[in-house]
Amino acid sequence: MKIAILDDYANAARTLKVYAKLAGHEVTSFTDHVRDPDALATRLKGFEALVVIQQRLWMPRAVIEKLPDSVKLISQTGHWHAHIDTAACTERGIAITAAGTTNYDAPAQLAWALILASMRHIPREVAALRTGGWLSTLGTEVNGRTLGIYAYGNIGSIVAGVGRAFGMRVMCWGRGASMEKARAAGYEIPASREAFFEESDIVSLHMPLRPDSRGVVTPVDLARMKPTALLVNVSRGALVGDQALADALKQGRPGRAAVDVYEDEPVLNRNNPLVGLDNCLCTPHLGYNALDTFERYLGGAFDHVVAFAAGKPINVVNPDALKKR
Repeated sequence: MKIAILDDYANAARTLKVYAKLAGHEVTSFTDHVRDPDALATRLKGFEALVVIQQRLWMPRAVIEKLPDSVKLISQTGHWHAHIDTAACTERGIAITAAGTTNYDAPAQLAWALILASMRHIPREVAALRTGGWLSTLGTEVNGRTLGIYAYGNIGSIVAGVGRAFGMRVMCWGRGASMEKARAAGYEIPASREAFFEESDIVSLHMPLRPDSRGVVTPVDLARMKPTALLVNVSRGALVGDQALADALKQGRPGRAAVDVYEDEPVLNRNNPLVGLDNCLCTPHLGYNALDTFERYLGGAFDHVVAFAAGKPINVVNPDALKKR
């Protein structure tokens, strides 16, 4: 089977142990990002299976309708596949496979890496030391300060637990079910949304991007934050909006941000209003980008490809597509 692994930026797939699962197949990893439907169709001519890494490539109907007739399978890493137009794939007889594989620890760990790096000015001090400088800032301890978790879910609960271990006051906000879960775990629920943003020294966002969560953190929310506060986002850029956050940072509320996600990815040539701001620590969507996670995510996606090639497809999201072939 001729297989394309898309948006493998670090060319990591072939370094994994699970890559051996594709032995005997013709595999090509593409390390750059192509979004234009026509350009993507030209690139994928002759390929039968596409391995899609998380939501790096959004595949609406406009993309699906341009895919070559040779494409029979889109194998999604992890379980989330809302970025792929299922109806369009079914109409064209393209099967989508996805499974329950997920990893909450890696993004939670990155959230804390960003928090500590920001609070202790680590990137700035490392850069200064490399250019001959020495100690120019005072860091801030997290113990005794207030950590605000927006959405106490699978990832937010891990981040909250670390905050508790560090001796922080932990507050949680979000939907009703999320707050009830947080309350049951012994965390504080503030008196209001306004109090959540006003009192938090660190606000960490942990929710998926859905139509009703786009822009869930508003400019008014940001303006309520302390000039010493830090906003951390390892979830999705559109929860806040890159320009809205950049404007808030320039106005000094919050005083700092640490972000791993952007509305339009990948961010190349500094083409984003947050990249380059002195009070914003920016990383290139490293959240799930860890060796252990890739072994699981891509291992599952490769299992789907192998099963499909053997005529025994598994974890098919749209089984009606199989009837089209």
